[in-house]
Amino acid sequence: MVIRRAIFNQKGGVGKSTITCNLAAISAYNNKQTLVIDLDPQGNSTQYLLGSTEHVCKTTLVDYFEEQLYRTVNPKGLRGCIHETPFQRLDLVPSHSDLEDLAEKLASRHKMSKLKEALDSFSDYDNIYIDTPPALNFYTRSALIAADACLIPFDCDYFSRRSLHVLLDTISEVQRDHSSRLKLEGIVVNQFQVTANLPKRIVSELLEEGLPVLDTYLSSSIKIRESREKSLPMVHLDPRHKLTMQFEALYLKLNPP
Repeated sequence: MVIRRAIFNQKGGVGKSTITCNLAAISAYNNKQTLVIDLDPQGNSTQYLLGSTEHVCKTTLVDYFEEQLYRTVNPKGLRGCIHETPFQRLDLVPSHSDLEDLAEKLASRHKMSKLKEALDSFSDYDNIYIDTPPALNFYTRSALIAADACLIPFDCDYFSRRSLHVLLDTISEVQRDHSSRLKLEGIVVNQFQVTANLPKRIVSELLEEGLPVLDTYLSSSIKIRESREKSLPMVHLDPRHKLTMQFEALYLKLNPP
C-alpha cells in the first residue's frame, strides 16, 4: 500500500525540507521504493537530494503543471518528471522557480486535484513524501488533497505557536471539502533544545491543549547544516549521530513494522 505524506507549515524555516528528505532517505534505506515531490518553488528538497543548484533537470514540476494548463500534444505526465537521486530506491520530482508564476493560473482553472489524480496510479512506490511551500497557496492545497497523511513541523517558538491553529483549521477544511481520508499524523517538534526552558514550556502547552504532538523530538544540531551543504541526508552522512537516530525513531513511529 502506497502512503502519501505532505509535510506542511505556512511558516518558513521550520524544517519542512529537512524532515521530508531525511524521512524519505530512511525509507529508501529500509528498502522501500520512495518518491519525493518538491512543490516549493525555492527547491530546497531538490537541492538537498541532487546537489548544487547548477544541476539542471530536463523535466520538473513546471512541465507537468504546464501540461495541465495547456494540454500539450505529447504530454510526459508526472512520471516523465521523475529523476533518480544518488541514493538507491529514492526518486525525486524536482521543483523549479517558475512554479511561482503558474500558481495563480492553475488555481483559476481549478487544477487542484490534478496531483492527486496523477499519484493515484503510482502503485510502484511504497512511500511518497510531498514537500510544500511556506504559504497557503495552490501547491499547498494540492499537496493536502493528494496526501493520505500530513505532518506539521514545529520549531518551538511563539510565532509557530500562534499560527498552529490556522494550520489545523486548514487541514480540517481540506478534510471537510476535498479529502475525508486525509489524516493528521502529528506535530513534529523540530530543533528542540532539551536544556532550554522555552521549547520545553511551549511543548508542554501543546500537550496540555491535547494537540497531537509526536513523542519523538528532533534535536537542534549543527550537523544538519553539514548534511544540507553536502547533499547527504543524515542516514548517509552520519548513521550513528543522535539526530539520525531520532529521524529513524520518527520514521518507525510513522511506519511500524
